[in-house]
Amino acid sequence: MAGSIAASGAQLNSLTPRPTQSIFGDNYLNIADNDFNFAKQFLPEVYEKEVERYGNRTVSGFLRMVGAEMPMASDEVVWSEQGRIHVAFDNVSCVAKAASTYDMNTQADAKLINVGDTVVIAEGTFVHKAYISAVDTSSTNKRITALPYAGAHTENVSGNTIENGNTVKLFVYGTEYTKGSTMAAAHVSKEAPFTKFSNKPIIMRDKYRVTGSDTAQIGWVEVATEIGTSGYLWYLKSEHEARLRFEDQMEMALIEAEKGSNSTTVDTELGATAGDDNAGTEGLFAAIESRGLVFNDQTFGAAQSAASGVAEFDLILKELDKQGAIEENMLFLKRDCALAIDNMLAQQNSYGAGGTSYGVFNNEEEMALNLGFSGFRRGSYDFYKTDWKYLNDPTTRGLINDIEGVVVPAGTSTVYDQNMGRNIARPFLHVRYRASEADDRRMKSWITGSVGGNYTSDEDAMNVNFLTERCLCVQAANNFVLLKNTN
Repeated sequence: MAGSIAASGAQLNSLTPRPTQSIFGDNYLNIADNDFNFAKQFLPEVYEKEVERYGNRTVSGFLRMVGAEMPMASDEVVWSEQGRIHVAFDNVSCVAKAASTYDMNTQADAKLINVGDTVVIAEGTFVHKAYISAVDTSSTNKRITALPYAGAHTENVSGNTIENGNTVKLFVYGTEYTKGSTMAAAHVSKEAPFTKFSNKPIIMRDKYRVTGSDTAQIGWVEVATEIGTSGYLWYLKSEHEARLRFEDQMEMALIEAEKGSNSTTVDTELGATAGDDNAGTEGLFAAIESRGLVFNDQTFGAAQSAASGVAEFDLILKELDKQGAIEENMLFLKRDCALAIDNMLAQQNSYGAGGTSYGVFNNEEEMALNLGFSGFRRGSYDFYKTDWKYLNDPTTRGLINDIEGVVVPAGTSTVYDQNMGRNIARPFLHVRYRASEADDRRMKSWITGSVGGNYTSDEDAMNVNFLTERCLCVQAANNFVLLKNTN
């Protein structure tokens, strides 16, 4: 029979089988017209160890360093903060000026001032003392009448006096009454002021899902995790990263979150009702911007002379003097700002010149030469600084570059704990999470589906669920400073 065999993928005439698994030039298959050649008959050289190209990718840890976590059982946490004990006004308008009398509009609650009070009145450097002879609390202008002790209006060195329409500052420094006097009928007691604050927890959720088919195709990868462990993982490698991402977001949310106002679409979406802000919670940045100190500058985190850097830092110290004046503070800084402070401190010391003092470096020159300063003292304040990865990471605040750092007071507040039934000291910055005997919602995780030995539904998949319910309490926010770059 005559005939021929059509060309096929396997070139049979090139085969010379060998009795052993040895490589020769005439014992391999060459599949024509297909992407299959000698080199690709062998398994690729696979590195089983995952390359850590980004190092430690987590950004959490800030709240664990400066605060604490405590359980709560309610939908809201409420606390009060003390007010000032002295009476002062910084926007008093002089509305009428007689020969030896000032009538002034306090632009505030005139009930804080009584007849018989003695006050200091100042306009710039022009300062004099006066006696309060009348207080008209029924007036819409909340007017007070002040009689200068000097009689006629005292002039300053420039020959100027406080004129009608001028704005002055005023504070009460004492009282004066005549012999046998009685308190005026209109005299009111000055109650110690306080301000009430509150916050509400938010519920955060996430989920990782893997199908049953994917779990059957197991591939092992050797990993070194961000939490310090190492070993082999298979399909749950992504679940591990999902958990790390959720734990990061547990902290990031309490830093970035804002409260709803019952008037935005997000409130409507989340079912907010009048008088009940269901959307959002007050995070760290929002609390400092509304109740704390914000330092806006274009050059604070940039290279500059030591003199200008110290001058800018001193502005912050002067504001801290007006607040709680907590001696020890922690600086959590973006890299540029941390280096700028290092340079500022380095330029302040002449490294060996006569009379040089190295302050917190135990007056040792070798210690001061270490450019990685970890602490320093300025005025009556001690500062301990560290880099804050959250501000440097290009997938978090490092993407925006608008915040240079945060000054956090290393102090505590004494409050009454309803659960413990006693007064306890808590950091100014702490986390409250929902928990009870029935359920702890600090960090919950559970598995649903029909894969991995957990048969809870007919879904051919495994779902790993994450949930937390928490909020941040920023107490004494007036002692916190947010460093912002407006450039």
